[in-house]
Amino acid sequence: MSTARLYNITKTLLSYGLDELIPKHKVPWFGKVARGSLFWLRNQHKEKPAGLRLRLALQELGPVWIKFGQMLSTRRDLLPHDIALELAFLQDQVQPFEGELAQEIIEKALEINDISELFSEFSQTPLASASIAQVHTAKLIDEQSIEQDVVIKVIRPNIYEQINADLALMEKLAKVLAKVHNESKRLRPVEVVKEYKKTLLDELDLMREGANGIQLKRNFEGSDSLYIPAVYSDYSRSNVLVMERIYGIPVSDTDALMAQNTNMKLLAERGVEVFFTQVFRDSFFHADMHPGNIFVSREHPENPMYIGIDCGIVGTLSKEDKRYLAENFIAFFNRDYRQVAQLHVDSGWVPPDTSIEEFEFAIRTVCEPIFNKPLAEISFGHVLVNLFNTARRFNMQVQPQLVLLQKTLLYVEGLGRQLYPQLDLWKTAKPFLEDWVKQQVGPLSVLKQMYANLPFWAEKMPELPDLIYQNLKRAPHIQPQEQKGSHKPLILSLFGSATMIMATLCYLQHDLIAASLAISLSAISFIAAWRSA
Repeated sequence: MSTARLYNITKTLLSYGLDELIPKHKVPWFGKVARGSLFWLRNQHKEKPAGLRLRLALQELGPVWIKFGQMLSTRRDLLPHDIALELAFLQDQVQPFEGELAQEIIEKALEINDISELFSEFSQTPLASASIAQVHTAKLIDEQSIEQDVVIKVIRPNIYEQINADLALMEKLAKVLAKVHNESKRLRPVEVVKEYKKTLLDELDLMREGANGIQLKRNFEGSDSLYIPAVYSDYSRSNVLVMERIYGIPVSDTDALMAQNTNMKLLAERGVEVFFTQVFRDSFFHADMHPGNIFVSREHPENPMYIGIDCGIVGTLSKEDKRYLAENFIAFFNRDYRQVAQLHVDSGWVPPDTSIEEFEFAIRTVCEPIFNKPLAEISFGHVLVNLFNTARRFNMQVQPQLVLLQKTLLYVEGLGRQLYPQLDLWKTAKPFLEDWVKQQVGPLSVLKQMYANLPFWAEKMPELPDLIYQNLKRAPHIQPQEQKGSHKPLILSLFGSATMIMATLCYLQHDLIAASLAISLSAISFIAAWRSA
């Protein structure tokens, strides 16, 4: 990072008085000396609230800091409520760069002499401009010489150097904060910045965004709830992305939606269903679902369909995270606060020595007044904020892998309430989650796991007799009568397990007679093993 850039960042932060947000007793002596040495940099905005000063400073610093503030706005467990609300107003709309330069970038990336070789039309005036990239409209001439309406997303020139320099500074500041702040273990600033860095760098790779779009489109193929524009991979590069152009209505334009008699209740409920489907069915969800990235199809307003663009940020969850989240949501729906407390301990979100009784009582104290309202009036985001504030007292650590999920859930709820103020998020989500949990722990889930493991079992089954023999051969020498009594149940159980696998394989091959015989032998073996034990 250049000295000039470092000074500019320092000047901006101090001119907005952001150093005053840190309690003086928590500032180390060398920090006080450094601040005193910059005596000419004074707070120029004393009359403004702290949250507004922070937002204005981040906007002035540029794209990296704007997006970091946007991420922090969803971390209500890290920031005071008023500051988090102010950061939610951060916008990354910036002045576009020259259209001629965008055309040069496209021609160089696609290795063509003139843009007309691939595009019959290209608008040098951008359709939209953001902090990292801007979008131009064009007409693509495909391999069949058919014109396709497309948009071309182009990464801003020279953005990589500024982003890498600012990220390096953020990492250093996070390390300093981790050493001097008392709550650094819970806040985990180094991990938060690391997760943000990964997300931002992923967003700079448009080939990754294209791959995300292709995956989301495949997941919702044939769906009447969500449509993802096609990606033209052959004409895309790391800094240029060519996509199908869509002509939907911005989801924030409620007047236009009402004018075409859109079913607003169904539209709002589908937003919730799409979110939970992506999270729990696919483990792959669009994690940047703010209103600027969501449109509504103009076709079939009585059966409205969402259109999602800008798939640069996606989230994934492990099987364990999904299970704990689903069970936590259901426990909230049922007001089972002890289960919520227990799940937080089991998942490792709070220390294992946490008192379940005390944690349960704290959660009940916060949530019961909220639940006295009708469910349709309860903000799930507000419940999460209160839960995080409560968990802070029990040393709950920030979960970086859940940052995107929390942000997206807040977006979805806000969007749904904007479309249909009476939206009951709980009523819409609860049946979906209950059904998902049943599928994960019920007999159908067991059968699915057995089916998934069949190739492994089929490969290892010929080795089973040798493994049994070797295991018996290694057993200590004992009296014959005792040996017979100790190994017979084991052998019968192993034989029963093997014949059960054989029965499953035969059933999948539609050999019902062999399957019936094998399952009968398996049952007999287990009964004999039980009786001889």
